[in-house]
Amino acid sequence: MRVRVLGSAAGGGLPQWNCRCAVCRLARAEPQRVIPRTQSSIAVSNDGEHWALINCAPEVLSQLQREPALQPNRDDRHTPIQSILVTNGDVDHVAGLLSLRERSPFRLYATPEIHGVLRSNPIFNVLAPDCVERRDVALDSRIELLPGLMATVFAVPGKTALYLEGDEVDIGAEGESTVGVEFELDGQRLYYIPGCATVTPRLAERLEGASALLFDGTLWRDDEMIHAGVGQKTGQRMGHMSMSGPQGSMTALADVAIDRRIFIHINNTNPVLIEDSAERREAEDAGWEIAFDGMEITP
Repeated sequence: MRVRVLGSAAGGGLPQWNCRCAVCRLARAEPQRVIPRTQSSIAVSNDGEHWALINCAPEVLSQLQREPALQPNRDDRHTPIQSILVTNGDVDHVAGLLSLRERSPFRLYATPEIHGVLRSNPIFNVLAPDCVERRDVALDSRIELLPGLMATVFAVPGKTALYLEGDEVDIGAEGESTVGVEFELDGQRLYYIPGCATVTPRLAERLEGASALLFDGTLWRDDEMIHAGVGQKTGQRMGHMSMSGPQGSMTALADVAIDRRIFIHINNTNPVLIEDSAERREAEDAGWEIAFDGMEITP
């Protein structure tokens, strides 16, 4: 199994186009200290020839241009991308689908709820049904994402996408709106969970013995965006748990046996993105890696 990180940042990327926080300023002025990143997505393959995308970021075209293995290699029209699975309806995970409208066939997997969100917006009809087969994925069901590569979609605590929020928001709910993905191949299990509001005992039990975990690294501290002066929401209000602190993911997963643990979907305000920061050292000392665009994972 090969995993390629196409994008490692949270919504807005790094640097964010309208942000001048300390991390974004460094990303523009000293990119060797803060490596720019695009919005989160990964590509998975079990043979190096056929690939599946998990989430489809707005920058998908530039992401594919950086990855020769994902580019056409035969015929006038061809793509190694056989399928795409989206983990929620967030803009940073579905907007890139609109760039893949040139009538190359692939399968689009999502929960029935997320497929309903896509169907309700007619702009996604550019994915012609005679080319793009939309397949519902039931929670906790195993699908063959690629020939020989099995995947299971499961609910994680989260919330509905921002543009779908009503007057009341159920944060931490487990359902079809926010899911993680488990990949299985040759006895190895890799997990991709780019959004998670809390680590429940059931989730910790599921992750026990994993070969690799790519986990929600949106914020270092819950009030990070408020502290940086760029927003009024906490991480919990956005449906993301922080990395640090007694309620953070590093503490919650410290005693779970995971061979390789990697933070992904990292917000532009997160100081862990600074290569020589104290926060980076703390995360690495706790056994965590920080994902970057182009990172390759072979569990």
